Amino acid sequence: MSLTIPRLIGHRGAARHAPENTLSGMRTGALQGALWVELDVKITRDGVPILMHDDDLDRTTNGHGPVAAMDFTDIRRLDAGSWFGADFRGEPIPTLAEAIEAARMLDINLNLEIKPCPGRDEQTAGIALSMALNLWPADRPPPLISSFSIESLAMAKVVAPHWPRGYLMDEEPADWADIADRLGAATININASKQTADSIQAFRATGRPVLAYTVNDPAQARQLFHWGVAGVFTDTPKGLYEGLTGKGASD
Repeated sequence: MSLTIPRLIGHRGAARHAPENTLSGMRTGALQGALWVELDVKITRDGVPILMHDDDLDRTTNGHGPVAAMDFTDIRRLDAGSWFGADFRGEPIPTLAEAIEAARMLDINLNLEIKPCPGRDEQTAGIALSMALNLWPADRPPPLISSFSIESLAMAKVVAPHWPRGYLMDEEPADWADIADRLGAATININASKQTADSIQAFRATGRPVLAYTVNDPAQARQLFHWGVAGVFTDTPKGLYEGLTGKGASD
């Protein structure tokens, strides 16, 4: 699978500048020059794919309790913006369908991270990617599908075999290379704060691009690029770009 990976990918949209996993966050990331944004995908109790990182609603909405315990009609009434700032009051939790349409309108690509609630690994990937396959514009490059969940990535391989998969790791297991091969992973996505030149070299030796999360400091980004990382996820695409280049994103 051939991938054209940008050096800077907006993390959850542009998480330092707009509420994460929202349409406002996607627009902000695009306005800051991000060619890709990363988004987290879960499903509601009644099986609607939405953008949400946490298993519970409390941190990023005015709702409470597990996402998996609520139907979409109730989740849709929640405010996912006020926690971040008054300018985003009333921001809804988007559906995956809305995010795909927004990406088309903004002319950006997506890294869709399958972020299943406990026990819903295969179900989340199956439902979300079946919908995404039907909605994704045929004339656009496919999204990168990533997950920490091996079960979700295995399901992605079945449901969307021609879409690239990113194997996400925090602490890599001893057999990470075998897992990446078994999943047919197109990228290795790793925690930037836990890497060395040697670890990056080991990941690159598999022939896969390495993507690192979450990088907001230009010095850290420079070090990672020096080691051979292909791209980094950042909460502040414009700020990191300017820190790396000394010029504005539109220059």
